[in-house]
Amino acid sequence: MSEENQQYQLPRIGDPAPDFEAKTTHGVKKLEDYKGSWLVLFSHPADFTPVCTTEFVSFQGIYPQLRELNTELLGLSIDSVQSHIAWARNIEENFNVEIEFPVIADLDQKVAQKYGMIHPNDSGTETNRAVFVIDDQQVVKSIIYYPLTTGRNMDEIVRLVKALQTTAEHQVSTPADWTPGDKVIVPPPASKQEAEARAKDESLEVIDWYIAKKDLK
Repeated sequence: MSEENQQYQLPRIGDPAPDFEAKTTHGVKKLEDYKGSWLVLFSHPADFTPVCTTEFVSFQGIYPQLRELNTELLGLSIDSVQSHIAWARNIEENFNVEIEFPVIADLDQKVAQKYGMIHPNDSGTETNRAVFVIDDQQVVKSIIYYPLTTGRNMDEIVRLVKALQTTAEHQVSTPADWTPGDKVIVPPPASKQEAEARAKDESLEVIDWYIAKKDLK
């Protein structure tokens, strides 16, 4: 590992998102530009590649939903701005889809290294398929990595953002396969007295003392 790579402590869930300033297809963007909104920051291996092309079409497909959730979308690869622009034009010509979100041109890999988007055992020269969900206070809330060969599931990314925002707003957890409208999980009781009181709470679906669900109103 190079000295440049070693200087970064890779972010973990709950950490402040690493700051950046980078050239994009929409001009220079900084992390602080997104303060007050949520952000899905994702990397792709390379422009003009087949899996990435399908992903960009699909990312654009969910972009309106994300914006309704006060969530912005920002792509990244180590290609140039000119390459990004040419590829976006190619996607519009071939798929009739206009790419409306900005894409970072990370030629010096500074942003990719800060976010741990290059995994040498997968590819030493390309960013992998990383997804970082960053909240409106610029804290990392989720990290997902996919290999170069596997395209991402956009429905899951939207579901994840909705789940994280539900947790932030209501201080609850979401069970497996949760979607909006499903019951959520309330925090477990911290004492015997709380456990006994919970058993009598008719607003809860108490499965056992440690697991209870409720509807959000």
